Amino acid sequence: MSEAGRLAIVIVGGGTSGWMTAAALAKVLRGRHDVQLVESDEIGTIGVGEATIPMISLFNRMLEIDEDEFVRATQATFKLGIEFVNWGRVGDRYLHGFGDLGKPLWTVDFHQYWLKQHLAGKAQELDKYAICNAACQQNKFMRPRMDMPNSPLSQIRYAFHFDAHLYARYLRKYSEARGVRRIEGRITSVQTREGDGHVSSVTLKSGEVVAGDLFIDCSGFRGLLIEEALKTGYEDWSHWLPCDRAVAVPCASAPELVPYTRATARESGWQWRIPLQHRIGNGHVFCSRFISEDEATSVLMHNLDGEPMAEPRTLRFTTGRRSKAWNRNVVAIGLASGFIEPLESTSIHLVQMGIAHLLTYFPSRGFDAAVTDEYNRMMRNEFEWVRDFVVLHYKATERTDSPFWNYCREMAVPPALQARMDLFKADGRVFREGEELFTKPSWLQVMHGQRLTPASYHPLTDLVSEEEIARFLDEVGGVIGACANAMPTHARYIADHCAAAPIGAA
Repeated sequence: MSEAGRLAIVIVGGGTSGWMTAAALAKVLRGRHDVQLVESDEIGTIGVGEATIPMISLFNRMLEIDEDEFVRATQATFKLGIEFVNWGRVGDRYLHGFGDLGKPLWTVDFHQYWLKQHLAGKAQELDKYAICNAACQQNKFMRPRMDMPNSPLSQIRYAFHFDAHLYARYLRKYSEARGVRRIEGRITSVQTREGDGHVSSVTLKSGEVVAGDLFIDCSGFRGLLIEEALKTGYEDWSHWLPCDRAVAVPCASAPELVPYTRATARESGWQWRIPLQHRIGNGHVFCSRFISEDEATSVLMHNLDGEPMAEPRTLRFTTGRRSKAWNRNVVAIGLASGFIEPLESTSIHLVQMGIAHLLTYFPSRGFDAAVTDEYNRMMRNEFEWVRDFVVLHYKATERTDSPFWNYCREMAVPPALQARMDLFKADGRVFREGEELFTKPSWLQVMHGQRLTPASYHPLTDLVSEEEIARFLDEVGGVIGACANAMPTHARYIADHCAAAPIGAA
């Protein structure tokens, strides 16, 4: 421990997770603790996590960065949700849009009134009652109009698609301007203290020794400190999420710039499509038990919108989480702490939550077990909440066209997820547990979109007459449709506010 309680903090690894951590610590700690980041130009970063969820806006606001500047610097576009193709059945499409559905009426959730009409064949699709979904259908976007508090235009929630390498570069500049010291070098060994087993220092290829009090492991899947040095252990979730490979490639942009990510289910996995200002990010997540790497690559390359801009590269992973995200004086953040495939764009969010909880449980002079235990409990919750939501997409399917989908449809799932599905199938009830990430509209959209059909609806819905419900739904749908019609296109909004310079331009 440094004198007067001043901690020497060493971040091992750069990339998105390392530089997000450095930026947050630089901003919050205000130079009162020393922050160093060790990374090597010899080691590449994963850099495929280019889609985010609305929580990223909280992180950007905490850093007090200018959003238009950030969008330009990272070739970003805006995101209102995710389109899922072929998940319930081949040919199906549905949107998981951000934000709320409808508006309150009397005693039960909006969707219960919609569900009553839907089961009777008298309601429009859910997308008509959500501003983000309606905007996606027309490729529209605008930031929320906070001067119109009673309008759906004030309820727009959005995230970003961005180039992860450019984001790391942007945050590096931000961090170094606020006192973070970057050390270039490849780590060749890790030293631990006798007695308590804490990491005391890392040694670089050059022979330089970097000592610290608190180490943050952002070394990726390898887990250089948390696993290789401390042997923490890993909880394997691949029986629920069997995909173990991803092949990724960028391609040239398509003519229309859509404000959503697309996830298209394939025979043995799924393909992502992430539109940026300068290119489209593509990847095929697959299970190597059911398809070879060459076959998976061929599927991806034959389903691009434009000419490929690089050679495809393959990533290997085991879905799961580290047994402890915080072990002794090492906190693992990002891929070092665990991995859940990017189906719902949660990888960067889990980095963000790792940082947020670290700041909440920031250590004092000692590393108190009660503090680290609580951090580990919170991070376990974060991972399990995301895990169950992602597993839902695989389990709730009627596809029978391949061994992969047969496995997913028939597999046992975590009990908490099965309970949610059973509750919804009874009468459409959806709940949110505590501070879990995904809201009731999110659960509803995926369960409905993947053909989980409730047998009935909440009985208190009958307190409102069918005629009143019909008028209410028509009013909500009409207002939302009018608001979506009034929005500018996604491409127009970017051109007017935050268009990036072409790559390579001065």
